[in-house]
Amino acid sequence: MKKTFKMTHPKIKGPRLVEAIKHEVKKYIKRERRKTLPPNVDYWDFDCRYGEDEASSEVIHLSEINKFISQAESKQLESFYLEILVKPGYRGKKPEEEQQATVEDSIVPPLCQED
Repeated sequence: MKKTFKMTHPKIKGPRLVEAIKHEVKKYIKRERRKTLPPNVDYWDFDCRYGEDEASSEVIHLSEINKFISQAESKQLESFYLEILVKPGYRGKKPEEEQQATVEDSIVPPLCQED
């Protein structure tokens, strides 16, 4: 999704428009995550960019999108650019020290047996 969102509308008030934009973004992300994963892919990841226009957009994290949309409302911008591109995500292996700690924590003592 590469889109410039307008923050003004002749009939819709500002706060309602902001909520509609947030809902549209959430719906898009949910739709993309439902798609079937290709082989050897662990999850869908997203590359996100935000700015007043496409040329001035900067990389942001997926979890920060709502915060930046709210900032656009508080700055009273007329429009803002939001880009969300889906990409395959791969989980990395944990460092060996962390793996040993989790294995030791997960060891359950044997049950007491009555004779």
